[in-house]
Amino acid sequence: MSAIRLVIHAPTPAALERGRRNLANLLKADGQAQAELVANAGAVAAALGQPDATDSHLRLCGNTLAANGLAAPAGIAVVEAAVLHIARRQAEGWAYLRA
Repeated sequence: MSAIRLVIHAPTPAALERGRRNLANLLKADGQAQAELVANAGAVAAALGQPDATDSHLRLCGNTLAANGLAAPAGIAVVEAAVLHIARRQAEGWAYLRA
């Protein structure tokens, strides 16, 4: 059985909350899983406003940050564009989950 590689997409504050729970549950069930939680749109400000234990897996959309005049704190990864990052991960064989 191959290793789990999952990209979780969270575009809204509610989706971010679900995505964080999904991510925590996945990592608890399978400590070898590779997972990223990609936040864009309204989820970015929500992620910045409420840090979480899963933030080492968080990827913030650089386009959303720029459009809203926001900056990611140290330790939080930024991708150029959420849509591009998700598409690349899928092309690499990662599974996609919309939180």
